Amino acid sequence: MRTIFLLVCVLIASVSLQAQTYERAIDAHRQQYKREFLEDTHSPLTAKDTGGLRFYAAHPGYVVTAHFTPIVDTVGFDMHTHSGVTKRYFVYGSVEFTLMKQVCTLFVYQSKSLREKPGFEDYLFIPFTDETNYTETFGGGRYLDFRTKDIFDKKMTIDFNKAYNPYCAYKGGYTCPIPPKENDLKISIQAGEKLFDDLHAKRRSK
Repeated sequence: MRTIFLLVCVLIASVSLQAQTYERAIDAHRQQYKREFLEDTHSPLTAKDTGGLRFYAAHPGYVVTAHFTPIVDTVGFDMHTHSGVTKRYFVYGSVEFTLMKQVCTLFVYQSKSLREKPGFEDYLFIPFTDETNYTETFGGGRYLDFRTKDIFDKKMTIDFNKAYNPYCAYKGGYTCPIPPKENDLKISIQAGEKLFDDLHAKRRSK
């Protein structure tokens, strides 16, 4: 019995350590995310504004391994944006995964303009909406970024804790893609970035 008790204690300690390590990794990711607003000359936020950025607590349960199915798309389509113009995208493939006991499917896209830009040819994009929109998260959906190297052996790890808002969530005048209807998840993704706290940002700026 003592041996079993010790093994259980070791297992609990190991799981706790892994959770803490993951939380630190997500915190570092979010700190870098905030810094990128200050490095971008087209950023909608100032240093004081970043105080209004809010996130769900990091949760490993929102990290899923998805099965990737490639799709050959040589024509592409025009994805609508919040500014009213369209942007050309190609369907790169689809991913299927189970989350909250539900089988979910999302489509992976590749920007025509980025595909033709040196150094960005391998960038992939998953815009999505879910049941938290308008109440807890930005109504226009959130984004996840990947690169082709993130797909291995038809598998792709999706970490919804890294879901982020488009610039349109903070200020108008940006051409942000609107997630296509096929990427609407019928579950609540309580992970990643929340609604921007504009009032908090304004209080910080005084």
